[in-house]
Amino acid sequence: MSRITRRRFLTASLATGAAAWLTPRSRVLGANDDIRIAIVGCGGKGGDHFKSFRGMKGVRVVAICDPDQSHTGGFIKAAEKDNPGKIEAYQQYQKLLENKDIDAVVLATPNHWHALGTVWGCQAGKDVYCEKPSSHEIWEGRKAVEAARKHNRIVQAGTQHRSGPGLQAAFEYLHKGEIGKILYARGFCYKPRGSIGKVTAPTPIPKGVDYDQWCGPAPMDPLMRKNLHYDWHWVWPTGNGDIGNQGIHEMDLCRWALNQPGLPARVFSFGGRFVYDDDATTPNTLISFYDYKPAPLIFEVRGLPRKKGKDEPMDAYKNKVRIGIAVICEGGIFMGGAGGGGIYDKDGNPVMGKDGKPLKFVGESDHRANFLKAVRSRKKEDLAADIELCHLSSALCHLGNISYRLGKNAKLEDIAEIAKADKEAQDSLERFKAHLTANEADLLKTPAVLGPWLTFDPDKEQFTGPLAEEANKLVTREYRKPYVVPEQV
Repeated sequence: MSRITRRRFLTASLATGAAAWLTPRSRVLGANDDIRIAIVGCGGKGGDHFKSFRGMKGVRVVAICDPDQSHTGGFIKAAEKDNPGKIEAYQQYQKLLENKDIDAVVLATPNHWHALGTVWGCQAGKDVYCEKPSSHEIWEGRKAVEAARKHNRIVQAGTQHRSGPGLQAAFEYLHKGEIGKILYARGFCYKPRGSIGKVTAPTPIPKGVDYDQWCGPAPMDPLMRKNLHYDWHWVWPTGNGDIGNQGIHEMDLCRWALNQPGLPARVFSFGGRFVYDDDATTPNTLISFYDYKPAPLIFEVRGLPRKKGKDEPMDAYKNKVRIGIAVICEGGIFMGGAGGGGIYDKDGNPVMGKDGKPLKFVGESDHRANFLKAVRSRKKEDLAADIELCHLSSALCHLGNISYRLGKNAKLEDIAEIAKADKEAQDSLERFKAHLTANEADLLKTPAVLGPWLTFDPDKEQFTGPLAEEANKLVTREYRKPYVVPEQV
């Protein structure tokens, strides 16, 4: 029996026991009924959700949950100060789900909890707002989609740009062919990230943290980094690097702009973790190429500053895009990101509309309101970012990471040989080299990693061809009991 098959057999047999404490309950909401929400994960993003949802009409935040008790204290004090309504505090998500007075959970946990948190929430009869990426691996992301469908739950993903009227109008404009055929889509995550430091012995778990609960589906290994919180983004057991952190937003916009309903048939990546000698394992510089037809997608991550010794923003693509996308068309380029964007010529100059003003599409999103609308209507079609949309865009991030993780050290000439057949790939490589040169990266000491071309079956969501066995091992993971994503959700 193969590793994946055996794991799925075991998780299927455990599914009933793992969900024994779940009692599905769906309250029918009237027009005047408050939606009772629980915030799960009380860090920075959880704090944003806490503040925003509590300020919305027709909503009550009735519970919070975090393995770190120091995180929940501030939320309780804030609630007591300006709202007499009682808020229950939990340290274990399983216990929170037993509360039948909760209609929806908002998951602002680390990535490795997103899919399991969604599945368990759906099984417990809760609607779910899950932060991006919607999964830590491809397989579990599909399970989250299946759970939403099976249990008839409203599940919104945190790719909030989907609710932005500016981007909605922009991509409708592109899809009508107003600036010609789309040739390429580029995504950019140019965001300096400092070193997380290096330890020589395990770091003590902070007081008040239920470390078993914090680790959840991930291995409960000693903490081999300075900080438990946030720096989990940069190690593989819990994070997905910046392509899956910030980059998921722009990856989703690229797929939306390309009007691609699924995943590509081929992918390859190259990059590395340069300059820093620290405990992080994810790359801080990465280029991923997705062989969509007829228009490919290229994604760039830069985690170093503009140049060594200068902790300032990095050079932008055509002086317009640092965190955003560029959709290259026959008659112009759409460049933008959160809040919208505009149309430019090939040199980055604004294109004028019929009114003689720059052709722009603007409008901020109201993603939480969109979620609440769908919770009341019970129509997943009302969601701007249904879980399946985010699953597919999250899977793109995972595909790029998988190629990188199966890669080998290579010279830049080797990468150039692969990129030579594609002008846009060559352009990305040149920016890659310039960025490393500006940061004085020593490519002899830390060579670049060149990932293989991997072929992928978008329907089965499995790799095929050379290295398929190795790649498919990274489509899923070995879950730690009882935190197991079940085969049958």
